[in-house]
Amino acid sequence: MQLNRAILDTISHETVQVPPAYLFDLPERIIQFGTGVLLRGLPDYFIHQANINNAFNGRVVVVKSTSVGQTDAFALQDGLFTHGIEGIKDGKQVQDFFINSSISRVLTANREWSSILQLAEQKQINIIFSNVTEAGFVSDINDRITDGVPKSFPGKLLALMYKRYVHFNGASDAGYIILPTELIPDNGSKLFAMIKELAMLNQLPLLFIDWLREANDFCNTLVDRIVPGKLPAERQIQVNKNVGYHDELMIVSEPYALWAIESSSMQTKHTLSFANQQGIVVVPSIVKYRELKLRLLNGTHTFSCAIASLMGFETVKDAMQHVAFYNYIKQLMHQEIIPCLLSHNIAIGEATDFANDVIDRFKNPYLAHRWESIMVDVHTKMKTRNIPLIEKFLIKYKTSPTLMALGYAAYIVATSSPVSFPWDNVIDDAKLFEEKVVGYVNAIKQNGVVISLEKLVLT
Repeated sequence: MQLNRAILDTISHETVQVPPAYLFDLPERIIQFGTGVLLRGLPDYFIHQANINNAFNGRVVVVKSTSVGQTDAFALQDGLFTHGIEGIKDGKQVQDFFINSSISRVLTANREWSSILQLAEQKQINIIFSNVTEAGFVSDINDRITDGVPKSFPGKLLALMYKRYVHFNGASDAGYIILPTELIPDNGSKLFAMIKELAMLNQLPLLFIDWLREANDFCNTLVDRIVPGKLPAERQIQVNKNVGYHDELMIVSEPYALWAIESSSMQTKHTLSFANQQGIVVVPSIVKYRELKLRLLNGTHTFSCAIASLMGFETVKDAMQHVAFYNYIKQLMHQEIIPCLLSHNIAIGEATDFANDVIDRFKNPYLAHRWESIMVDVHTKMKTRNIPLIEKFLIKYKTSPTLMALGYAAYIVATSSPVSFPWDNVIDDAKLFEEKVVGYVNAIKQNGVVISLEKLVLT
């Protein structure tokens, strides 16, 4: 039995939450470029939850760039998909499944371009989501919006926006709120720049370019939630058996979710009524959220990945079962990283809460996050994520950060790198850190990383 609207009455509510019938009558209010798991696991998750709580009352029409992939599955399943949330939250294990009904339909650009352009004429559709991956977040300077379907995502978006501009005669209240979720810093600002450049290359009216800037809100955003790809075959069979149906679009995510949206517009905040949920913030600047994620989540991964690899662990969840490693992660964040982040923008409370969430995420027994994946491009990650933290600690405390030094030493040993330090500036007391790293490198080579780790954190 395949998931679709017709079988909803036969599904046991004890195993999976079923959407109420009235949700299917809600109007389309959002255009979404992309069908990927991150979009379904974060933005579409929030839309569904807001609809359940009568906080948004709108559905999502999805635009797919190609006919390759899961478009047929969406049609067969009436846009429905199962979302499982599994992991650790506030130190407690969570396992919850529900059927998401936020997607109304999926249109394929190559086959249904005229129907996609008609969406521009529906004024109540005034929000746009996107996640076309970093590779798709580029423009094609040869795109011409009058020559059929534009090749690039910015070209498609420009065509849609120009159609709307013309249809509503450039009305100031007919603009879009655009929320790109690609993992690119300043994604909204960069998307606006690409759209503006393409508009000029297409020789569109200057008044339209003014409308792009004044009537629309291209918001920078930050998204943070682990949503793996398709479930492993054995796990899929097990879940299908538990819920009582087959779902080709099923996804599973961790409990943690953050969607930070940058906007100072009161109209944007009013329109994004779904943003009144825990996990979403609409603020004038998302810099602090990017800093917390980059240093406490990503930076901790980078400091600890070589230690875990040298200890023989394959996944993060396995390493977190080791007492010394767990203590290292906890002490690294609370004793050395958080003190480097505190400022008038980041308070001790929110940094501590974020660090505690990271602990829960690392311990998630349902996610097999592999250290070999975290180690990819570790040289660049160490330089961009962690060297600034080391420098801040040295400048602030005039002494060496011991836990960071061990992570850096393990990185040198694990990658067979020469002992070097890419300081951007001449920093007082940098020699203290370098000497400590050399000492740990020698200790790891002689006695192994476990002994060095246990001596450091089990005191």
